[in-house]
Amino acid sequence: MRFICDQKTLSDAVANVSKAVADRSAYQILEGIKFVLRENILELTGYDLQLGIRTCVSARSSDSGSFVANTRIFGEMIRKMPSGELTIDVNEKNVITIENGVTSYNLNAFDADDYPELPEKNPNNEIRISQTALKSMIVQTKFAASQIDNKPILKGELFEIENNMLTVAAIDGFRLAVRSEPVSYDKSVKFVVPAKNLEEISKLLSDDETESCSMFLSDKHIIFEIGGYLVNSRLLEGEFHPYKSAIPDKCSTEVIVEKSKLIDSLERCMLLINEKNPSPVRCTFGESMIKLKCSTDSLGKVYDEIDCQMSGTGVEIGFKCRYFLDPLKVISDEKIKLQLNGSLHPMKLLPVEGNGYIYLVLPVRLSKE
Repeated sequence: MRFICDQKTLSDAVANVSKAVADRSAYQILEGIKFVLRENILELTGYDLQLGIRTCVSARSSDSGSFVANTRIFGEMIRKMPSGELTIDVNEKNVITIENGVTSYNLNAFDADDYPELPEKNPNNEIRISQTALKSMIVQTKFAASQIDNKPILKGELFEIENNMLTVAAIDGFRLAVRSEPVSYDKSVKFVVPAKNLEEISKLLSDDETESCSMFLSDKHIIFEIGGYLVNSRLLEGEFHPYKSAIPDKCSTEVIVEKSKLIDSLERCMLLINEKNPSPVRCTFGESMIKLKCSTDSLGKVYDEIDCQMSGTGVEIGFKCRYFLDPLKVISDEKIKLQLNGSLHPMKLLPVEGNGYIYLVLPVRLSKE
């Protein structure tokens, strides 16, 4: 089997597909990328049994065949080859030869017959959405997915479609992130996608607002078709936390504040906070002003004030600084709305207008000053 392919095109495809390849596996073949040549098309597949990525690149050949190459070594070989056209040959002993002029590599390949097959998409169950919308939904919620194993379902994000509205939710027990976007899909469905898989999917999504992607749902998998890539993710099984019941529908204090000023103030507080000094940020809302304090015995103190628009009763409340910062850093609005219900209830972050996102941050008990 012999084919000719552009070095950069192949290197970029290998780099993207390798995101679905296992770094270490009991099955050595899962540490490789499967290549299938069908005349002028070279198909690349990476699959670790949880996440799979497939794409195709152009190749000049009249041959057909398949092989599996170690991802790390093959990828580095291709990346370090001179730019231009590469000639790649795989002989009957499964030895790969990569050539460009006088530069050449040899690498042993694996038999592709032992490589697991990716589940096929169901074209009758397609959900279309803008790539930029899906990317923002993932980026603006993934930080709230759980990182611990005691509740595996919370290491994923819930996708729920009702009344032509897609909602993505993540919760870890300390904060909640919810994003919503309209979609043209009249069925009601819900499924949970591992957050680490969504992280890789977001890297393939475009910032071009004219580009769309498709999702194909099956019982145990979801397939994302993004440009020239098919990304297959295994779904998490189990019942997701009933997050809607945790969202307050009333508030006693409402604040509108410039997001950038709030971020700057909280980042000043972060200078005094580390694992040895996990002090909360003390926030006092009152008289159209947010007062922020943070102090540690070993490092020092910080105090800051931010102007705001406020209605309702004053309140003093404490938060873990990072939990307050995380949603602020992914919100694109210049101003945000904060709703509070006393010092012991979650704070809700909302857009000033509309309902595209909701964030909840749980407070911490403050000691007396």
